[in-house]
Amino acid sequence: MKTEKFILKLTEASIDDIDIVGGKNASLGEMLQNLGGFGINIPDGFIITAAAYYHFISSNKLDEIIKQIIDETNIDDLEALMQCGASIRSLICSGEFPPVLESQIIEGYKKLSQQYNQNNVDVAVRSSATAEDLPDASFAGQQDTFLNISGAESLLVAVKNCFASLFTDRAISYRKAFGYDHFQIGLSVCVQKMVRSDLGVSGVAFSLDTESGFKDAVVINGSYGLGEMIVQGAINPDEYIVFKPLLKESFRAIIEKKLGTKHQKMIYGDTIQERVRVVETSSNDSTQFCLSDDQILQLAKWVVIIEDYYSALKGRWCPMDVEWAVDGNSGELFIVQARPETIHSRKTAGIVIEFKIDDEMRHEKVLLKGIAVGDKIASGRVHLLNGLEKQNIHEINFLPGDIMVTDMTDPDWEPVMKKAAAIITNKGGRTCHAAIVARELGVPAIVGCENATDILKTGQLITASCAEGEAGIIYNGLVFFKKIEQNLADLPEITTPVMMNVASPEMAFQYACYPNKGVGLAREEFIINNYIKVHPLALLKHTELNDAALTEHIAGITKGYASGEDFFIEKLSYGIAKIAAAFYPNKVIVRFSDFKTNEYFNMPGGKYFEPVEENPMIGWRGASRYYSTAYKQAFGMECKAIKKVREVMGLDNVVVMIPFCRTVDELLMVYNTMDEFGLKRGENKLEVYLMAEVPSNVILAAQFAQHIDGFSIGSNDLTQLVLGLDRDSSLVAGLYNERNEAVKMMISHLIRIAKKLNVKVGICGQGPSDFSDFAQFLVEEGIDSISVTPDSFMKTVKAIGQIEQEIKLKQITLPQQLIELQNLTANSLF
Repeated sequence: MKTEKFILKLTEASIDDIDIVGGKNASLGEMLQNLGGFGINIPDGFIITAAAYYHFISSNKLDEIIKQIIDETNIDDLEALMQCGASIRSLICSGEFPPVLESQIIEGYKKLSQQYNQNNVDVAVRSSATAEDLPDASFAGQQDTFLNISGAESLLVAVKNCFASLFTDRAISYRKAFGYDHFQIGLSVCVQKMVRSDLGVSGVAFSLDTESGFKDAVVINGSYGLGEMIVQGAINPDEYIVFKPLLKESFRAIIEKKLGTKHQKMIYGDTIQERVRVVETSSNDSTQFCLSDDQILQLAKWVVIIEDYYSALKGRWCPMDVEWAVDGNSGELFIVQARPETIHSRKTAGIVIEFKIDDEMRHEKVLLKGIAVGDKIASGRVHLLNGLEKQNIHEINFLPGDIMVTDMTDPDWEPVMKKAAAIITNKGGRTCHAAIVARELGVPAIVGCENATDILKTGQLITASCAEGEAGIIYNGLVFFKKIEQNLADLPEITTPVMMNVASPEMAFQYACYPNKGVGLAREEFIINNYIKVHPLALLKHTELNDAALTEHIAGITKGYASGEDFFIEKLSYGIAKIAAAFYPNKVIVRFSDFKTNEYFNMPGGKYFEPVEENPMIGWRGASRYYSTAYKQAFGMECKAIKKVREVMGLDNVVVMIPFCRTVDELLMVYNTMDEFGLKRGENKLEVYLMAEVPSNVILAAQFAQHIDGFSIGSNDLTQLVLGLDRDSSLVAGLYNERNEAVKMMISHLIRIAKKLNVKVGICGQGPSDFSDFAQFLVEEGIDSISVTPDSFMKTVKAIGQIEQEIKLKQITLPQQLIELQNLTANSLF
């Protein structure tokens, strides 16, 4: 009689074998068979099949007992659920391996040890459920993994623990929520050679942006030691984003790097009882990025290869969730797991849901901030779970609609997490357990807050907002908001290009799905204010100022960077690159910094470099700063950042714009300064636009046009200067009107001259969004583009659609009226 085979080599499995080996093992086998030629390293191992699991259960006569326990349990009763799960797991762990199965497992382990020239090779023992890749639910992470297992006896215990993990409380609850029969799902086990990332680095990567669903990004989270710390949400990891289209063209397209705290790491333990342990990360490691740029790019390339392979295999876009590790001994990078992403790949394209806060005073109610997960808002009462042991979860009176606040979540809390209106944690990053579960449940989560459990109290009414960028914000009390749902298919087809004014790089991916023609205005000062947060000259010269507090502040914010200059260039380039990538290949017009002296003065270190002016609005700002010996060095860093974005990252869709340039001679002096820092108009197709906001720009439009590639009308300042008023003064605010005839005459003149000289001309002011008659005026004048804020985009497109339709009707009816008039005249002659 032939002995049944319960063991397979990883290389013997493929994606067609999910019923036999589970989704995780099927994926590993598929990659080992087909992606080795691309240079992708995957640790080898062997598979204990789902048939082995069923054989173990039936041999120990546990089938009917397990069914009976579950049938007699009210799964919605948390205490009953805990008792149910504990009983089943105890029965499985107490079971005995059938001799044939045990011998095959031991034999497989011996062969793997020989393959790696070790007596008892160290392995990871991973559960692989046969339902992991079903399209309507994500079973990833529902079962357990055991690390640094060494020796046959320890392996057998770990395998039984894997079998038992099919009946964790969370898994039982999850299957019930999605309507799955507990006995239609089997469990396979992967026994895989460990990568010594306890001595190196590990993490996770997604082939899309996990918050917006933006398809063209690889998002990587990484930290020192074994990867469990990231998954658990025990640390705040480093984060890197790579732009896929230009990565494929061999550009070094790292468009964002964020330094995590990484205060702890998981390493190998010293005893059988303690296979792994958590230790403090050295201060040197915690303040440095854990991956080099070369490693980031190599990993991103592998993630893209894996995504492309699976997309071709499935005949549709298949974004991937990948686990990776760098071996501390060899320095080699490995892929240890890969599975299809299950949240954004199931969403309906073309539907835009936006949450907007109506409370203008909300900034006074901010309690703390963290990392936003999702883009929703929720209000509710705090339920603090800090210090709660997971076995006591059934004892808490957690009500539906409460907001869970804890140090970090535990997988066994998932039955309670389903009741939460929002989840807030001290620790974790965008790929931790709390974040993954929140996305699946469709609730906002704010992770990595650091001190949420100290500030927030049980019963306190709060609002958790993930709708304001990458920062999740927690407000005291109720903050009123509204939910807006729009179908992009409802927008009319228009011929006038509508671009977007995008201030925040954090929101760029979210707006990329709008049917836009690029970015008409990206303001550098927003990035400097929010990403850099210190005067640029202070970064360069703080050690000369004898200001110990300023130097200490700058040392703190520039951790992980070689110098203050590197920090400025990197941060500014990442902010610009993220916007440019989101709208690639459409033009993204980046305006050089246009801070006024009073605005720069208020930044850390600003008082040492900024004069006090009577009227900063018309003082030392814009172009006049760039060639000034007092500021040129700082402007040089802006030029270097633009050069890096365009030439290193490959984002040549970036166009630069010079603001508040009063004369043609001044424009030429700015060009000379740009040349000094390696940025030259026309070189590598660099275009330069002029912000037309000073009356001289319009009056001398023909002269300016000889030296630029386009005008962008800054209607705010143009209105101010044409009407001779200060737009910051409430005393004359009533006179401010972009639709004033004098302002419209200036705009009309500029459009006419630009058209005559074949130079592009657009507008990036607020007027077209606020006033449909102003938009009509611009369309009728033949403006090349209109750029508006994202919250005005939909209504502006609809208004322009109506205007263009009216113009078409006039063009149709006017000739008809002329024909009728001619006929009438002809008839009157007789």
